[in-house]
Amino acid sequence: MKMKLLPARQQNHHIPAIALLLFLLQLLLLTEAATGMDKHTFLYFAYGSNLLKERLQLKNPSATVHCVARLKDYRLVFGNHQGLPSDRWHGGVATIEHSPGDEVWGVVWRMNVADLESLDRQENVRLGAYSPVEVSVSTRGQELSCRTYIMNSCVYAPPSPQYLKVIVMGAEQNGLPKDYQEKLKAIETNKYEGPLPVMEELDRVLKMAKEKPTISPKYNSCPGMG
Repeated sequence: MKMKLLPARQQNHHIPAIALLLFLLQLLLLTEAATGMDKHTFLYFAYGSNLLKERLQLKNPSATVHCVARLKDYRLVFGNHQGLPSDRWHGGVATIEHSPGDEVWGVVWRMNVADLESLDRQENVRLGAYSPVEVSVSTRGQELSCRTYIMNSCVYAPPSPQYLKVIVMGAEQNGLPKDYQEKLKAIETNKYEGPLPVMEELDRVLKMAKEKPTISPKYNSCPGMG
């Protein structure tokens, strides 16, 4: 049986349409990657205790590392909402504030939308302690739009040693720049030595994690990271 070949013009008639369709599909995927959003997940930029995977996953099990990123023109500070000490951490907790020329390094987590409510609850959004905001962070020369949280009515206060320890552990765990890690370690604390239930829970999780085989996380590095 002989196959009937179409004339050359007819054979190529649909190629431009297919190319256009592929271009539009690629553009859609790039746009989705740039915003970090799809129907089921969102990107969250963590800069405080949620740098540590085990801490974030206590209440948000879907969180997975997307990349390490830099937030430009902001600085990391510690304090309490309206000056009220944190019952959870017995000291100032992390927030960010606009500061031209400064930078904050953190971890971008991809999370299921189903965990959004628990993340807001952890940040005391309903109580007005923190407000969710969208920020643009840099990673591998790209900009990602991420959700993060900024404290309202912040009154500066030093963190407890335990709280700072969690942040430093998270920075080490995810390979934040060495000079930034050193800055974190140099932050002065309030020298609180009492018990913290959240640390006891976290210590149990960390102990369990040590007993399991470790797998190095895979994520995108950022400008300035070797």
